[in-house]
Amino acid sequence: MLKNILITGGAGFIGSNFIPYFLEKYPEYKIINLDKLTYAGNLENLKEVKNNPRYKFIKGDICNRELVEFIFDEFDIKSVIHFAAESHVDNSIKNPGVFVETNVNGTYTLIDVAYKYWMDGPFKYKEGYEDCRFHHISTDEVYGTLPEDPNILFTEKTPYAPNSPYSASKASSDMIIRSYHHTYGMNTIITNCSNNYGPKQHDEKLIPTIIRNALQGNPIPIYGDGKNIRDWLYVLDHCKGIDLAYHKGKNGDTYNIGGRNERTNIYIANKICEILDELYPIKKNSKLNTQHSKLKSYKELITFVSDRPGHDRRYAIDASKIENELGWRADENFESGIVKTVRWYLEKYK
Repeated sequence: MLKNILITGGAGFIGSNFIPYFLEKYPEYKIINLDKLTYAGNLENLKEVKNNPRYKFIKGDICNRELVEFIFDEFDIKSVIHFAAESHVDNSIKNPGVFVETNVNGTYTLIDVAYKYWMDGPFKYKEGYEDCRFHHISTDEVYGTLPEDPNILFTEKTPYAPNSPYSASKASSDMIIRSYHHTYGMNTIITNCSNNYGPKQHDEKLIPTIIRNALQGNPIPIYGDGKNIRDWLYVLDHCKGIDLAYHKGKNGDTYNIGGRNERTNIYIANKICEILDELYPIKKNSKLNTQHSKLKSYKELITFVSDRPGHDRRYAIDASKIENELGWRADENFESGIVKTVRWYLEKYK
């Protein structure tokens, strides 16, 4: 008997890496993927599973309660892994209302429908639904910003201090999940991750933007002085961490998943340009060798632009808890993962 799992936002970056991995690893699961297919969702990302009999795609909005209730009834959903979110900080500055609607109201709709479908009341699971779990995917940005002291990291006990409309909406969604665990006794897990990178990421994000602009000979925009620090996590390592937390994580607990790969934005831009110089030098790039004949390296395209409002200086996660309690380890460091990533985008963009 297959177990039906609802995955939200599965056509986005992390979800579309997670679904093929999960389907291959667990033949006893059927995945129902609910995605609104906004600009960040792309079914091309899931072409390798579209004909899999254990995979079903439904286009729709997590805020549509009637639709969510229908999916639970129709497919007898036994677990939720909730990726769906508006996630781009710049967009949240321009249009915060969309982030509140999707990230806060959408999360509330999902967990409330799950509660009413799985449970007869607070702390009373229906017969046959005792093992149902709601896994909420969140971000390290809910913790705010860190000083530049490398010894200070985000832990699961770090107080929330979100600084952008995006991170505030994610912090709110985390609190909703927490409240349904403590008030109603729901079986929940929250994972907060650091910056993901790898195949299938949307073009607007930092690493695809650097690669795309370099290959086209356009300026590579880097905010401020380029010294903002992020902890980078290869997307497949994140998927493996979600898998472990979903199956083995303690009910009601939170796990931080980070790559232990702190890098400045300017380091990342330079590193990508070095890899491109080696894999696809300017003299081989037909888009550049006439129009930019004097360029020796893609690094010459790096351009500093006005900083983003409220730009957090540093994020970095202490992943000790998931490492020690669940045995998770990142397989990629940044230097190995970024080569795989650049190769993937080269195929896409060149």
